[in-house]
Amino acid sequence: MAFKEEKYLFCGIGGSGMSALAKVLLSHGAKVYGSDRSYDSGLHGEMFKSLQDRGVVIVPQDGSGISDDLTALVVSSAVEDSILDVKAAKEKNVPIMLRAELLAKLANAASSVTVAGTNGKSTTTAMIGWVLHQAGLEPTIINGGGMLNFAADNAVVGSSDWLVAETDESDGSVTLFSPKIAVLTNISEDHKGMDELITIFKQYLSQSEQQVLNIDCPIVKELAKDFPDAVLYSSKQETIELMVPGAHNQSNAQAALMAAKLCGVSHEDAIKALASFKGVSSRLEVIGMVNDIIVIDDFAHNPDKIAASLLSLQESKKGRLLLMYQAHGFGPTKRQKGSLIEVFSKGITKDDVFFMPEIFYAGGTADKTISASDIINPLKEKGINANFHQDKNSIYTALLDTVKMGDIICIMGARDNSLRQMSRDIFAALSMRKEA
Repeated sequence: MAFKEEKYLFCGIGGSGMSALAKVLLSHGAKVYGSDRSYDSGLHGEMFKSLQDRGVVIVPQDGSGISDDLTALVVSSAVEDSILDVKAAKEKNVPIMLRAELLAKLANAASSVTVAGTNGKSTTTAMIGWVLHQAGLEPTIINGGGMLNFAADNAVVGSSDWLVAETDESDGSVTLFSPKIAVLTNISEDHKGMDELITIFKQYLSQSEQQVLNIDCPIVKELAKDFPDAVLYSSKQETIELMVPGAHNQSNAQAALMAAKLCGVSHEDAIKALASFKGVSSRLEVIGMVNDIIVIDDFAHNPDKIAASLLSLQESKKGRLLLMYQAHGFGPTKRQKGSLIEVFSKGITKDDVFFMPEIFYAGGTADKTISASDIINPLKEKGINANFHQDKNSIYTALLDTVKMGDIICIMGARDNSLRQMSRDIFAALSMRKEA
């Protein structure tokens, strides 16, 4: 593949999707550089050191890393023109490439299995990758979350032509892919309206050789009528023995089972591999248990994901659920306000304790006419023990002050790496209490 000796600078390389792609490009002989404002701020040093150890050169996000010999500056669809790397690239006429464009270039040149859908993408991608790996197919895997079967790495470099990748519909880039096998887990409103999502996913499916579709989702079931040769799956087909809990993971496993079959893996081998699947980082990931208190890190961020996680958490708890949820993005939160109130009011009991800090703001222009308190106050009126705090630090203290033996603490939310660290800090603090 034509990446050898090419030179790429990943703007925001700390992002899970960006770092995974960067790792795979390195394996193809490309020279990979990366910038990130978190690195400039001295945050998440261990993550950036891991990238450096693999061969990524980390540079300041101030435009100084933009050179005339760059093949491209790689950016996410959310990046803004005000970022100095982008400004410098435009001034020097360096090509600017979306991460999804680069991923599609890789996937479309391989025997690819791509996973799309509103929910379940990372877990389904990891499941398919693990099954193919266990079957000896040696796939390359590019995922949006760390895969616990692969030492929590978000990328695996295989030696075959098989490539398993998570795609994204939030910016419409899923239409760039023409995979051998296209998996569609479900469709619900998240970043885009339903009509637009249906159009996007229909195009994605039409560009694939074979489709794997979840008919438990009514919208996907309707789409399936246009693809008579598609392989259909349902969580009602059979119960699969899994280490990861929840009905949503049964559905994800069915998708993996069907995709693996199309790749030539026997049903028996796929079932055996799925039984040893450990999960994905921050997808109801158990950080640890101490003093009969379980600490969980969860990436759920839209109503469907949250509902699935709450169902699993309520089924698992012995005592109370102490939940902190951080909404991300003022626009999505404003659109989903009613659904978020509904899902939390149904999924949190009167004995549980719920916390929200202010909405996570990642920069740029945003209409900030909504606050986390606009979700907390209606929940209070419904009798939920719901608490608004301006920042996460005070919630950290409140959680440690409130927790009792038998409780589950869950830190929930996306796009903010400090959430991942917060769950680990809470577990460390509880472990120190036990030692004392």
